[in-house]
Amino acid sequence: MRISELSAASGVPIPTIKYYLREGLLPAGEQTSATGARYGEGHVRRLRLIRALLEVGRLPIASIAKVVAAVDDESLDLHHVLGVAQYAIAPAVEPHTPDEEWTRARAEADTMITDLGWQIDPDAPARDELAQAVLTLGRLGMPADGEALRPYADAALRLVTEHEIGTIPFDGPREATVESLVLGTVVHGRVLDIMRRLAHESVSARLLGP
Repeated sequence: MRISELSAASGVPIPTIKYYLREGLLPAGEQTSATGARYGEGHVRRLRLIRALLEVGRLPIASIAKVVAAVDDESLDLHHVLGVAQYAIAPAVEPHTPDEEWTRARAEADTMITDLGWQIDPDAPARDELAQAVLTLGRLGMPADGEALRPYADAALRLVTEHEIGTIPFDGPREATVESLVLGTVVHGRVLDIMRRLAHESVSARLLGP
């Protein structure tokens, strides 16, 4: 397909496609003339992935480039590729000075993960996210140890195992797998938060309402 057809198929404007080509996010098409090239379904998939990372993941171009580079690196296994995408879309955690309070919170988070038997990279951003939650709960005088947070871990694992993992196409193109992970992580995360808030309102109405 010509670049105009690629634009129509992907919904991405031609100037934006040309920008992605210049930045190396989109591989060059098959040259057909001095000024023309043909593109295929792989280019459509790549543009879908870029849009997912940009519009849903809210990633800057530099971060998208890292994810795309991982997708293209055939020496990396799929677990590693998905990890690059997962870490890229993780919320930023404000850096902490390694004081005693933060060290305790991070140690508590690491202990929880170890006790769960989960295989998590030592540098996973979610470790610091969990530590931040532990720190905040502790400052508010609320339970923040592994026993108190275990129901959330169990619910998360059950949700991922029984539902979310089945929506990711592991046997297809890498772009499609990463796109599905990004969309699922961000959008399903929002849905989970929304449903929790709705459940809170419903239970409150049943217990406390007229």
